Amino acid sequence: MIVIIDYGAGNLRSVANKLERIGVKAVISSKPSVILKAEKLILPGVGFFKAGMENLSERGLLPVLNQKVLVEKTPILGVCLGIQLFSQKSEEGNAKGLGWIEAETRKFVFEKENSSLKIPHMGWNSIKIRKKSPLLEGIKDEDIFYFVHSYHVVTEGKNEILATTHYGYDFVSVIQKDNIYGTQFHPEKSHQAGIQILKNFAKLC
Repeated sequence: MIVIIDYGAGNLRSVANKLERIGVKAVISSKPSVILKAEKLILPGVGFFKAGMENLSERGLLPVLNQKVLVEKTPILGVCLGIQLFSQKSEEGNAKGLGWIEAETRKFVFEKENSSLKIPHMGWNSIKIRKKSPLLEGIKDEDIFYFVHSYHVVTEGKNEILATTHYGYDFVSVIQKDNIYGTQFHPEKSHQAGIQILKNFAKLC
């Protein structure tokens, strides 16, 4: 069973609906007792980094998530704000994150030649696959995904980077560190390519 973590950051039902459409059992919950029984976890989300971390803390979910992800090695997929919360800290609210990957979350800053680009980065864009992973099985470089974000993850090393996307410059759009997976785009809004990502995650051992 996949548990979609409810921490007041929205976008939960669309993820659940997409999983239901492909025949994957999933529940939305903020209860530690339910999360502890999960075979896989999804941390979706839109909104403010600091508020997301505060919501996780106030709901008593930080120890539960650390137990599941770091100790039990339960696969987890972070989506949009979710992947950013995996980082050590963010410029958005100058807040600390979960610290599961050696990375920071930073706002788009463009050089003069790209100063006309709008923030947030919103709409369809392709990815460039940098490293093979079961999460990207059946995905090609020309496949496009739906993005809505003003911040992105900047990693300390390249081992965690599965794919990048170009918007003014290359930024990290898919990561993996052991059992920790993340996409900056919204797979639940990305049609067939997004469905493939969710199918791949559901099949992970």
